[in-house]
Amino acid sequence: MNSMPNFHSRFCLKPLTVAMLAIGLCACSGPSSVSNQNASGADSSPTSSSQSDSAEMSNLNSTEQRLGKPVVYQVFTRLFGNQNTKNQPWGTVEQNGVGKFSDFTPKALQAIKSLGTSHIWFTGVPHHAVINDYTDYGISNDDPDVVKGRAGSPYAVKDYYNVNPDLADNPAKRLEEFEALIARTHEAGMKVIIDIVPNHVARDYQSLSAPEGVNDFGELDDTSVEYARDNNFYYVVGEAFKVPSSNDYEPLGGEEHPLADGKFDEFPAKWTGNGARAAQPDINDWYETVKVNYGVRPDGTYDFPTLPEEYSNKPFEAHAAFWEGKDVPDSWYKFRDIAHYWIDKGVDGFRYDMAEMVPVEFWSFLNSSIKEKNPNAFLLAEVYQPDKYRAYIQKGKMDYLYDKVGFYDTLKTIMQGKGEVSDLVAIHDEISDIAPNMLHFLENHDEQRIASPDFAGSAEKGKPALAVSALISASPTLLYFGQDVGEDGSEETGFGDPTRTSIFDYVGVPAHQRFMNGGEFDGGKSTEQEKALHTFYKDVMNIAASHSAVTGKYTSLHAQNLSVEGSAYTEKQFAFVREKDGHGLLVVANFSDNSTGSIALTVPADVVKSDAESLTLNPLLSHESLTLEKGLNGYKATLSLEALETKVFSY
Repeated sequence: MNSMPNFHSRFCLKPLTVAMLAIGLCACSGPSSVSNQNASGADSSPTSSSQSDSAEMSNLNSTEQRLGKPVVYQVFTRLFGNQNTKNQPWGTVEQNGVGKFSDFTPKALQAIKSLGTSHIWFTGVPHHAVINDYTDYGISNDDPDVVKGRAGSPYAVKDYYNVNPDLADNPAKRLEEFEALIARTHEAGMKVIIDIVPNHVARDYQSLSAPEGVNDFGELDDTSVEYARDNNFYYVVGEAFKVPSSNDYEPLGGEEHPLADGKFDEFPAKWTGNGARAAQPDINDWYETVKVNYGVRPDGTYDFPTLPEEYSNKPFEAHAAFWEGKDVPDSWYKFRDIAHYWIDKGVDGFRYDMAEMVPVEFWSFLNSSIKEKNPNAFLLAEVYQPDKYRAYIQKGKMDYLYDKVGFYDTLKTIMQGKGEVSDLVAIHDEISDIAPNMLHFLENHDEQRIASPDFAGSAEKGKPALAVSALISASPTLLYFGQDVGEDGSEETGFGDPTRTSIFDYVGVPAHQRFMNGGEFDGGKSTEQEKALHTFYKDVMNIAASHSAVTGKYTSLHAQNLSVEGSAYTEKQFAFVREKDGHGLLVVANFSDNSTGSIALTVPADVVKSDAESLTLNPLLSHESLTLEKGLNGYKATLSLEALETKVFSY
């Protein structure tokens, strides 16, 4: 979740939530191309990816045919198809434009799929608070005093049983238009993920589309008490909500609006989404949202059955059986019904916002019920506390968690020239038992764009990081739209801050728009550098998606090669192997802005599981092959890498 206002401290972001928690309560396999294991060792000519990739990498006809890992492509749905280039700060939808569900044409979907994509995460789909006037469609206007940006935060959901009217060509048919997009995505051989934001809802939640018999959040609450188990919210008894104030921020950038009066009618005040209990939250709080009550008392104790420890090792069927007949808080049932509603509409999984702010027992209850309906549902959670990882995977029955605090944060320092590869090796080893469950990414809507000055300043510096991130484990890799063409997030858009593509504003995304080329999605207006970057992303991600060694055993070669005397291998290079059944991948990445010089690479014989005198490894990117010669202490080869180059070989 990304929810800070437009002034200097707005991007303290999610680390504040960890402090608020107490308040708010690989495997790999591989039919890689195997060369003649007694080859003479002569290098082949450099080969383009289209020539070197095996047939299995050239076309992914369906997610079921994949031999590698899942690839999740995150699109900010409101921005993806927008072709308007004005980008006026605080611009209206008429001024700056907005993308639609219909922009995901077969051409667009094929372009997404060409990056090895198995799942599209359509971010910002559930109907959240917006400033546009949709009263003609029976939708109440939202108050700018409790909406962040003009377009609104996707993490302030107003109606879980419908979709954002901004995204529809005909807002009256918005749900049908999304259902058609689900069908198109499935026809293109990919699956659909949407957000569920369990920790909080919009301050003015009201569903127009809930099925008969479903009550809104808070509709039946006893507001005379701070807490009751079956209340959906927590209350500041006897006090009215007060809009937070700041000298540095005005809703809509100061533009006049009939509802922008510094007031919002709410009595009694509810706790704010990040757990703040004051009737007037701070401007840095998630003041546009209210916290959902899961039966966690204000003192932090639980008002629901706890899950026995042995359930960490039990399958989802056992979890579902445990909850059968148990009496649990009302909010649990509400979110179970919401998730089942979308599964029944063909959604294939969910990304859960700030899952760590919701008790793990609820996740056992919800996720086991989802898996009973769809055992292949893709369940991804945002969790930032490493000491909770295993509980949310094992007890909470999550498929995947963000590997942000460990892997991403460490890799970012290396990309910035401040970290060492040994630190990355160590942090990855710490979660080796759950590595296949830890989703990797370099960008998402919460993080800075790689090319932004505050991150790396160049999209090129993301190339070795992409190869390492995508190929080091069997965990899914997430790509953010525009990442593959070097989007830098530099637009001044209003509420959103440069370095991140704004999720609060109507905005065009320039590098992505050039690739989109008026709906052709062929890079027709991209720069040569953007085209080359996109090709690199396609090549690496199709290895990740299609090469079965990516789901095999991981072995770091880093420490061993650091100790080789006379070799150019340093803390700015990273070599590792993925292997299964004697076939695998050798990856050598250079994080340095300079070429390496001669590296004397050492690969233990037991890693490649061969006793041949020489092994010729085939190139999977645009570089030469590599011959390993057997020596006394394993195999050896000499190679060099250009600045920021990665070489990937199959054996």
